[in-house]
Parts: sequence; C-alpha cells; structure tokens
Amino acid sequence: MAVAPRLFGGLCFRFRDQNPEVAVEGRLPISHSCVGCRGERTAMATVAANPAAAAAAVAAAVAVAEDREPQREELPGLDSQWRQIENGESGRERPLRAGESWFLVEKHWYKQWEAYVQGGDQDSSTFPGCINNATLFQDEINWRLKEGLVEGEDYVLLPAAAWHYLVSWYGLEHGQPPIERKVIELPNIQKVEVYPVELLLVRHNDLGRSHTVQFSHTDSIGMVLRTARERFLVEPQEDTRLWAKNSEGSLDRLYDTHITVLDAALETGQLIIMETRKKDGTWPSAQLHVMNKNMSEEDEDFKGQPGICGLTNLGNTCFMNSALQCLSNVPQLTEYFLNNCYLEELNFRNPLGMKGEIAEAYADLVKQAWSGHHRSIVPHVFKNKVGHFASQFLGYQQHDSQELLSFLLDGLHEDLNRVKKKEYVELCDAAGRPDQEVAQEAWQNHKRRNDSVIVDTFHGLFKSTLVCPDCGNVSVTFDPFCYLSVPLPISHKRVLEVFFIPMDPRRKPEQHRLVVPKKGKISDLCVALSKHTGISPERMMVADVFSHRFYKLYQLEEPLSSILDRDDIFVYEVSGRIEAIEGSREDIVVPVYLRERTPARDYNNSYYGLMLFGHPLLVSVPRDRFTWEGLYNARLMYSRYVSKPNSDDEDDGDEKEDDEEDKDDVPGPSTGGSLRDPEPEQAGPSSGVTNRCPFLLDNCLGTSQWPPRRRRKQLFTLQTVNSNGTSDRTTSPEEVHAQPYIAIDWEPEMKKRYYDEVEAEGYVKHDCVGYVMKKAPVRLQECIELFTTVETLEKENPWYCPSCKQHQLATKKLDLWMLPEILIIHLKRFSYTKFSREKLDTLVEFPIRDLDFSEFVIQPQNESNPELYKYDLIAVSNHYGGMRDGHYTTFACNKDSGQWHYFDDNSVSPVNENQIESKAAYVLFYQRQDVARRLLSPAGSSGAPASPACSSPPSSEFMDVN
Repeated sequence: MAVAPRLFGGLCFRFRDQNPEVAVEGRLPISHSCVGCRGERTAMATVAANPAAAAAAVAAAVAVAEDREPQREELPGLDSQWRQIENGESGRERPLRAGESWFLVEKHWYKQWEAYVQGGDQDSSTFPGCINNATLFQDEINWRLKEGLVEGEDYVLLPAAAWHYLVSWYGLEHGQPPIERKVIELPNIQKVEVYPVELLLVRHNDLGRSHTVQFSHTDSIGMVLRTARERFLVEPQEDTRLWAKNSEGSLDRLYDTHITVLDAALETGQLIIMETRKKDGTWPSAQLHVMNKNMSEEDEDFKGQPGICGLTNLGNTCFMNSALQCLSNVPQLTEYFLNNCYLEELNFRNPLGMKGEIAEAYADLVKQAWSGHHRSIVPHVFKNKVGHFASQFLGYQQHDSQELLSFLLDGLHEDLNRVKKKEYVELCDAAGRPDQEVAQEAWQNHKRRNDSVIVDTFHGLFKSTLVCPDCGNVSVTFDPFCYLSVPLPISHKRVLEVFFIPMDPRRKPEQHRLVVPKKGKISDLCVALSKHTGISPERMMVADVFSHRFYKLYQLEEPLSSILDRDDIFVYEVSGRIEAIEGSREDIVVPVYLRERTPARDYNNSYYGLMLFGHPLLVSVPRDRFTWEGLYNARLMYSRYVSKPNSDDEDDGDEKEDDEEDKDDVPGPSTGGSLRDPEPEQAGPSSGVTNRCPFLLDNCLGTSQWPPRRRRKQLFTLQTVNSNGTSDRTTSPEEVHAQPYIAIDWEPEMKKRYYDEVEAEGYVKHDCVGYVMKKAPVRLQECIELFTTVETLEKENPWYCPSCKQHQLATKKLDLWMLPEILIIHLKRFSYTKFSREKLDTLVEFPIRDLDFSEFVIQPQNESNPELYKYDLIAVSNHYGGMRDGHYTTFACNKDSGQWHYFDDNSVSPVNENQIESKAAYVLFYQRQDVARRLLSPAGSSGAPASPACSSPPSSEFMDVN
C-alpha cells in the first residue's frame, strides 16, 4: 500500500510498502537539513549515496515530521502566499514604522521564491527550499554581515509578519540566525538599520577581554550601560559609568545616559570601558592627588563613621570646605545622592546648567565622604569644576562660604532640573485677588520652570508688598527664595582712636578713644574730643597722617564715614587757620614736615637726598612773627623734643667756614629737583589746602628757603615744599597758587645731637582708651523681625509704579508665606559702605531645637500640626577673623548617629551642644521637625535618635573651638 506524498521542509517523500527505494519529488537543493515549522530546528541526516543509509535517514525524518505535525503549517496556495508576502498589511510594501523589526532575505532565494509562486505550479522544480542567507554573511562563526551589501542587489527587506510566514512555510537553513534589523527614525527619514554599531565592551580592570555587542544607533547610552552590567555580572548596588576611547587614544566620559548611540557619535569597533566605583567612593580613573606624605600612609582598610570625614585645604579653600560640610549633612539631599536618584534626573541640555558636571562632582564627593573609608579627602576635582563654571572661584583667593553655597545650590538645581524645556511664564500681580490664590499661582508657575530636589528641599515662598509713596498704589507678589539673608541690629555709634596734639610744648600727644555717630561729621569728632580735653572744637584741625605726610586735612562738614578704621587720625590744637585771609588778625597755621639729609645710594657722598621722618605738624604762627626767623624760633619753642642750642653751638666764629658750610647746608635750586624719596608710598595732595590763596608765604617772606647765605650756622634749614614733602611745587597748577608746606631739613649730625627721637614718638593714653563699647547679644528672632520690617527702597534701586508711570522710592515689606524643609539662614555679618567695610561680631543667640516660625508665617496655619513651623539645627558655617583675613569651619550633626562634630578642614572632632553658639556663627541650617520625623520613622525601631539635635558623646572627648 502506497503512502501519500508528504511535504517536509521543501522535500517531498513517497514511501512504498514492498519497495524500500526512496522516491524524491521536487527539488533537493542542498544536503544540509533545514529549520522546521515556526522556526524550530529539525535535525536531518545527510542524504547519502548509500540507499540503506538514505532509507534510515528518511525514516528518521518522517518520524520527526509526524511528531511535529500538529505544530506545522501546510503551504497555502501560491496566490495566497504572494498576497501575504508582497501585498497586504503584513507585506513588504507596507510603510516603515520606527522601532519595528524587519528581516533581511538573500536576493537570489527571494527571486526563486517569486518565480515559484508566480509559476502557478506548486510541485514545480523551482521550489526554493529552505531560506538560505549564507551569501550575506562574512563568516559562519560570528555571523557578521558582509560590508557594502546593497538592498535590491544583495538582499530584500521583509516585515516581521512576512518573515515569519516564510519561515513557517519553508524553514530556515540549519544554524543560521535570522537577520533582524530595527527601523530607526533619523531627522526627516525612517530607515531600516542594516548595519548596527558593534561596540567592544570591556571592564576597566580587565581590558584584554572584550565582548562584541551590536547596538542600534537609536539605543541609549543607558542601554549600553545596562548591557555591559549584564555581561560583566555587576551587582545592583555597585555604581558604574562608561568611557569611550576616541580615535586619538584618549578617553571621553559618556555623561548623558539618555542620549542615543548616534548622538554620542559612537562607531563600530569602538572600545567602551565600564568603570566600577570602589568601596571607598572613589573612581579608579580619578585617583586623588596626594597632598602630603601622611595621606599615602593612610590605612586602606580604614573603616569609620560615614560622614565623619575632613576636607583638605587646597590653599584658602576653607570657605568651600565649610559650605560642603554643611550641605553634606542635609539628610534628604545626601540620601538622594547616595541612593543614585540623581542619575535619572541629570539634565545635560539645560542652557542654564553645567551639563551635569557640578552634580556629578558633588555626588562623587558625597559618596567618598559617606563611604566610611576616609579620614579626609582632597576635593581637587570639585574645586576645578567650580572654577571652570564660576571664574570668580578660580585660583586660591579667600571667598565667602555663603557665596559659594548660593552658587552650588543654583548649579545643582539646574543640573538636576526635571524641566527639560522651560516655558515662558508671565508674572502676574495680585490685583486685589486673595493671597491664597495668588500664592498658589506663583508656586505653580515656579514649578513649571524649576522642579528639582533643590526646590523640593530648600525653596520657600515670600510675600512682597510695595507701596507707592505718591499715589498709594499697592503691589503684591509672591517670590520663591532659597535662603534667608537676615540683617543684624546695627549700632548707630562707632569707636574711633585718635591722637591729640596740644599746642602746649610741655604736653605730650594723647591717645583717645571716642564714641561718635556712624553717620556724623568731622565736627562731631571734635565735639567728642573736646569733652575729654577741654579744648574748644573750633581750635581743632583733623588730619589723616600716612607715611610721615598729611594724606588729607579734613573740613568740619565732611562725613565721618570717610575715615576708615585703619586710618591714623591726628587732631591738632591750633590758634588760627591754614587759609590765610588778608586783613585777618588770626594766627597762620603752617603744615610742617620733618626731613633728614642722607647720602645718596647710587652716587658719591657729595650728593645728598632727603627722607621724611617723624610725624608732621601743624604749627600756629602769630601774624606779626610770620617770617623765616619767626618760624625757626617758633619751631624751637614749640617742640619739647628739640633741644635749644646755646650761642657757642650756633656760632662757629669763622665767616669763611660758614660760607663753605652754607654751600652744603643751604638747599640751592638743584636740591629740590634732586630730592630722593625712599618711601614707596606716595600720598596725594592735601584736599584742605588746594584752594587758591591770596596770601602766600613766598610773597610774605620774599624767598622759598632759609637761612640765606652767609648767616651763622643753624640746627636745621627751612624750605617750602608741596604736599608730598618734595621741593618740586609745580606738579599741578593748583599747587603753584596754594599755601606751601614747610619742610625742616636736618643734618644727620645735628639731628643726632638735638633731636630726641624717643621723646618725639612718646605719647600718653587717656583714660577713655580703656573703654570698650559693649555689644549686647541679640536673638535670632530679632534678626528675622528686622528682616520683615518695612523699609524704603534706596535711590540706586527704585521701583517703577505702574499707576504713576515713574520710578518711586517705595516702601517694601517682606513676609514669610511658605517655609521649606531645610531653612538656610544667612546672618549678614559683613557690612559694606562707600568708604568702609566691617564685620559685625555681635553674638546671635539661636536655638538648637524648636525654632518656632509660627509667628512669622502669615499663611493660614494648620494648628493640628505645629511641627510644620518648628525647626531643629543641623549645621552651622562659622567665620573667624576680620574682613581681610579669616577662617571658616563647620559644626554639623551626623544624620546617622545624631552626634555633633566640628569640621576644621581635614580635622574632625566631636563637640558639645553648648559650644555651637558663638560670635563666629555665619550660616545656619535648620531642618523642619516633621521632615526629621518622616526621615527617621523607618529606623525608629533601631534606636535612632528622634531629633537631629540629640545626644552628644562624653565631654572629655571634646575640643574647645571657641
């Protein structure tokens, strides 16, 4: 009995009961077996020349075919095949859709299939057999496609449905993989990606072993990273990142895991290195620079408390270390980075951001500090990143920790902003609407452009009220804030130290400490000094002395703010005035400098220079004695530290010798031009004597120098000079017509004999010098009240009133509407004016726990939850020293242990809570109590502290930081 023909894999077999011969109908193109129905592989024996072997092979094939009969599809009609493959929704004529799969089929096989189905004979000899793509592959080991294949010449493309139909009908050559390719969407075009990018994946610690993996151009770098982690069996908790080796041999970081392989410009054959973070939080590729030998000796197996880690001072970077330590001890922000939440929110395309580099640099720093494997770390990479994006922090100058903190919070916010494309939002005034409605609208508008962990943690909301002084128009707006800069109550008094020079030659100069109004005038200083000395203010002249000269002679109406704390202020008792007036009987006040002749250093000893010394004087001379002789005698009588010579000392008795001495002693015309002033500082002309004067000393005395020739020898000579103390009075047009200064020129020998330098420098301290103006401490709440007080805008910052249509000096009031989870309070200790800068060292008393803001928040409050308005201290940035030099440190409470520590660069020590409050407190970090409870609730059973401001270690371990 004959068996009906059975079609199997393109082979048609007939079997007869009595004849073991095998009849093969149809085409047997190759001797290899094919893949059976639905893509399943069927093992077939090679059809051998031996009939017995062939029979056995056929029998086995039939047995397998019969076993799989229920899974195999019979060939549909030829017309049906054509319609399903060429036309229809699943046919090759359908349009491309991004992301779907298409398959490559060898062109020769497909043409044979077309001839077969179009021939109309299902048993034709043109039967194509199994799908065979062998000619498309470069080899049969890696199954890599040949380069330069062309669609229509070497292969055709079929959608997934058509491909699966053909495989189910004809099978796929044994061992061959299907050639599946994705449709990718490029700018203005969609195409099948025939040649994906083949990348070589390696680990940083095993560069010799690579994995070749194909990726689509549209695959993300995150896909490459996930594939690498799978290939190298990386644990889920381990941090990894990728580097690409470029054509120049250097490595480029693949920062943005959201961009595609195409955008990252990765090419086939490129080496991709996966790097794994070490257990101490550092990356193997970013070995920190060893700053000293001790660091290299640090035990690599060190295990300490996470977060108790110092930061090395790179050179005036204590301000940066202080800000970083404060921010590192904000619990929710640190957990955000430790748990790698930032990786999914890095914003590399924000034009206001820093391409994610600041966020990544800060994350690396936090992971190192909280790894527990470092006693201290070197923030070299972070410092370079900050300097790269903020040029003001380049180099190693001292800066303000609050300024760096402001930059860092803004940079982290923009780098982690969840809003990828900011929309335009128009700011609207309240216009009479309820505050609740306006505040909600303002906050929603803010979140439409700014949404990050920084906003979630640090941003609150102000209510700003402006009132026009003319029309009474009221403008109400709600503005976000990241920190509060609160002023300190400032005293309206200041202390000035001055030296009083009395006219009485028997009295020494006196040092006084005067309390004067900050916004007072020079006349107020004279009045205050008059109470100590009994001298009338009208008989006083105030001068700023610098480098043995009068730097400035003050007028009585000038403001005291023009005097700096570092200035040397001398107050002279006088009986007249400098500006001599014709017809007046007042004494004439003459500015006098002291100079000493010194041998020039560059020439022979026959050339002399003149050098200023001592303190300058204001000498009052009666009008009827206003001559060179009168000035000479007045100077002798005036000074207690110049010994008056007897007649024998002054008269040598030899006129010839006098003449010879006069050639050296009396300054000639060339002397003024050859004056050498070794002082590097050059003071400017005195503003008190630059006005045109009708009564000139030269006109009165008839000569500009004294004594004239052929006179008896004097202790010193007198000469008119300019305000700088030089003999050249033609430096400016004003000085030619100004009252001249007088210089007393001493010979070294005469100065040594008759000038008492010790007595000249001597002075007495008045009882008021011991006075110290006491500064009462202020409460933090007073600073906040001052912050919310109504103020009038300054002239430099007027407000444009929309009602008046002009700029107005409106009154402004700020109120707190909504408070953040972490409240940063900046104490404005540094005061800047046009003439001065000062630091306020007032002690501000701030609570460690339970800082209550309920009285300052004007939003309707939730009385059932008072924790929404109470805060606990978690960190303090301190500043020690003054304006020109200082040092920053940090107090911080560890989020895990609840203990307070003192961070002084790379040194960390535990402290008591009573040491935290000091005059150095500069920036305060407070955490809202409801947030603290929420963060600690999961760990409540483990005995974690209930508040960040909690228990401290024994006092014996503490260092005294105050």
